Amino acid sequence: DQEQGYEYQEDLLVPGCFEVPIRKGQSVYFSAGTEPLSSRRMADLFNKETEMRTPRTSFTNCLKNAAYQFYNKHADGQRYIIAGYPWFTYRARDMFISLPGLTIAAKDPGLFEAIMKTGEKALRNFMAKRPLDCAIKEMEAPDVLLWAVWAIQQYANHAGLEACNEHYGKLVFDLVNFIRNQRHTNLSLHENGLLYTDGTKTPVSWMNAMWNGVPVVPRSGYLVEFNALWYNALLFTSELAEVSGNKKLRADMETMAMQTKIQFLETFLNQHGYLFDYVNGGPLDWSVRPNQIFAASLPHSPLDRLQRKRVLDYVTKELLTPKGLRSLSPKSQGYTPLYEGPEEQRIRASNMGAAWPWLIGPFLEAYLKVYQNSGLMFAQRIIYGFEEELSDRAVGTISELFDGDPPYSGRGGV
Repeated sequence: DQEQGYEYQEDLLVPGCFEVPIRKGQSVYFSAGTEPLSSRRMADLFNKETEMRTPRTSFTNCLKNAAYQFYNKHADGQRYIIAGYPWFTYRARDMFISLPGLTIAAKDPGLFEAIMKTGEKALRNFMAKRPLDCAIKEMEAPDVLLWAVWAIQQYANHAGLEACNEHYGKLVFDLVNFIRNQRHTNLSLHENGLLYTDGTKTPVSWMNAMWNGVPVVPRSGYLVEFNALWYNALLFTSELAEVSGNKKLRADMETMAMQTKIQFLETFLNQHGYLFDYVNGGPLDWSVRPNQIFAASLPHSPLDRLQRKRVLDYVTKELLTPKGLRSLSPKSQGYTPLYEGPEEQRIRASNMGAAWPWLIGPFLEAYLKVYQNSGLMFAQRIIYGFEEELSDRAVGTISELFDGDPPYSGRGGV
């Protein structure tokens, strides 16, 4: 704490200790809380809480157990996903990105629907410029609507297009039309078919580190993952339109998607075979960053198979670590891999070299799209490489981020 510039001295109050004699084979229940609890209830309460949890008998079960720790249900019935412990809140982008994995992948699609009720309410209130009437923060971020469509698409992969259209078809159409009709204050659809956003003063993507009041990485203009998500959203909407029998909407979406695909390749694909992170009309930033992986991983990609492989090769060579994808290549200017030391270094490292485990998901999706079944063993090795982390600093779960250089120490929240 002293090294990081925080208060580092305090008095540690120790009010006492507890000593309890115990016989071999005897169980003792100890409860600490803000309200008194009858000792007669402790055994029943302990057993009830135990039954609610997935036993930590395997790596997969540990992950399922951890997933349930991020669910929150309020007294008014609204359900949320907390972005992380100990200091994060309910953040819109984090909720939609993590929702499919924390529910559908955990074999609980009903929980997806329950949490999505809160999400849909917030989305519709945002589009109608009404108070959100819920605890979700940062709904105004320009990529939130795109991630919401992606999350619903994952539900469709599980439940099928017809069931998805019945539950969320209208919402998807409304989200796409909201963007298409230029109603977002910081997300413009240009005539070339690409989405434009201004991130010079306030971060607009998940790379949201700021120092001295400005973004560490001022990603502004055409952002690669925004436009990959937009292309994917257009074709997903086309699929739902076909299910609903709306031939005109389907044709419109496919026409728009084709224009977006052509401009995407002209704008982002460079002669080296990887994708620019963002393009804003000025000098090109040749830094290799992980956001290009979404163009290769999404269900509908603007890249052909050979282009996806080249992007994947670049990401593997320059960004892949055993604990996630680096936020910047070591070969790029400003690489800061160690999330330690003074606050400025840590903030810069988060977007300038630290490795993010959540990006392993899209990386492996892209890898399996390219290598198919022959890539399964590699994917398993990557995933099970996180098992050791479950007994380290984020006991039972995984750190928010890791150093970009060996030994890839875990950092940040949980």
